[in-house]
Amino acid sequence: MPDKRYIDIKVIDGGWQMDAGQQPTECSDLYCIAQDIKHAIMESGLARLLVAERNPALRADVLVQVEQLAELDTRLIPGTATATESAVGHIDLTATAYDYGDLTISV
Repeated sequence: MPDKRYIDIKVIDGGWQMDAGQQPTECSDLYCIAQDIKHAIMESGLARLLVAERNPALRADVLVQVEQLAELDTRLIPGTATATESAVGHIDLTATAYDYGDLTISV
């Protein structure tokens, strides 16, 4: 089994996921990349901005900003990020990571 390049504490619903011994569980590689991008989107305020915006053209602009933010992550292949709004205020982002393939994020 290859070594894990990226390791982080796994966050589920805003809190650490704990194992049976009450120790934080780890996530690695593709899951870690997806988690980092999701947190970057949430911390940027773009998700909140999308909820507050009513103008369809400006909503589309926010989705483009989400794509651009995701593509700042050097682990993603440039031009592969696509953000869509599946429901009001719910962002789905798909992208491709260099070494790990496709990822999907819901914010």
